[in-house]
Formats: sequence, C-alpha cells, structure tokens
Amino acid sequence: KEEFPISFHLKKLAEISKNSKEYQGHGWGFAYLDSNEQWEIYKTLKPIWEDDIENFKELKTTLLIAHARSAFKNEGIEINNNMPFESYDMESVFIFNGELRGVKIKEEGRIGAEKIFNFILRFKDQGFLSAIKKALEIVKKRTKYIRAMNLIISDKEKIYLASNFNEDPDYFTIHYKISNENEIVICSDPYFGEKDWKKIENKSVLEFK
Repeated sequence: KEEFPISFHLKKLAEISKNSKEYQGHGWGFAYLDSNEQWEIYKTLKPIWEDDIENFKELKTTLLIAHARSAFKNEGIEINNNMPFESYDMESVFIFNGELRGVKIKEEGRIGAEKIFNFILRFKDQGFLSAIKKALEIVKKRTKYIRAMNLIISDKEKIYLASNFNEDPDYFTIHYKISNENEIVICSDPYFGEKDWKKIENKSVLEFK
C-alpha cells in the first residue's frame, strides 16, 4: 500500500538464488508498477547475483514481481524465455517454478511456463482466481507427471498464487511474510536472517490484495 525501494528485495532474491540447491543462474528479470500504473520490465541473461542491483537503487514501487530462472535441461537459454511474462493486453504478469512431464494441451508459447500462462488467460473473464483453478485442473488431467507447478500472476491490483508439488517440499514450498498492514512479501524461500515467515500450504490457490 506504500512505495518501497525495489533494490532491497532484489538483493534478497539474489542471495537466495545464489545459494539455491538448484542452479538459478540462467538469467533473471522483474516487473514493477511505475507511477502511471504501467508495468516496467527488465530482463537479462546474467545470473542475478552477478548483475549490479545498485543500478535499481532509485526505483520505488508498490508492486514488484521478480524471477530467477533455472532452465529445464539447460535448454532454451534466451532472454525472451525469461520471466516475468506479460499478457497480450499488457495488464498482467506471470512467473513460474516447476516441472511438468508429458503435457497434452494445445497452446501458444515458447516454453512450457508461457503455455501455462496463455492457457490460464483463456479463462480470465471469470476472474483470475477462478481462471487459475479451472486451467490447472485441466492441465493436471492432461499431464503424465507434475513434479511441481508453482505460479504467481498479478493484474496490477492483486496477486494470485498457486502452489502444487509432488516432491521436494523443502525446495518447492512457497513462503510469505506480512511485515505490517501495508506490506506482504511472497517468496520461494524466507529471506536470510529474517523470522516470522509462514509456509503456504501445498495444493492451494490464493489471492492477495
């Protein structure tokens, strides 16, 4: 509800990514709302911990979405495959962490994560919460095995989150922290050196505003 400097959170993400047990160095990116309530997006193929976060120290926002990539089988390492992805109408952004095997859905997208985003967008007239629930139920039925399917979507006003995993809860459990009535932080891991983080329950679809 109040503006905050984004560099603090990017530095925390860099620390988490660098120390992750799964390599998170296939590029990274973030999206934030500018003063005109429009998404500004930055992407690079550098590992986040090798980028100069100080370049963003002047930026403030009320909403930040950031993602460090671990490319499936080390393939498709191209900047266009970095998240956050933006919807066609440029109103919503999407990030994903997971792995699906044997998916049988027909959808546009360069990589699996983008296909899932576009599939959810098919149902967005119902509202994103319902769209995510409906799309993911279909994806589950048409997928041979889901290692994990964690995702976040923001439409500028709210954050929509889905947590789904069938193995490695230490890695795939999402966490959140409500610092005060004005700030919510959601992350794949608690920030180092911080307390009061809570776990988001597996198999849940939630809305934050």
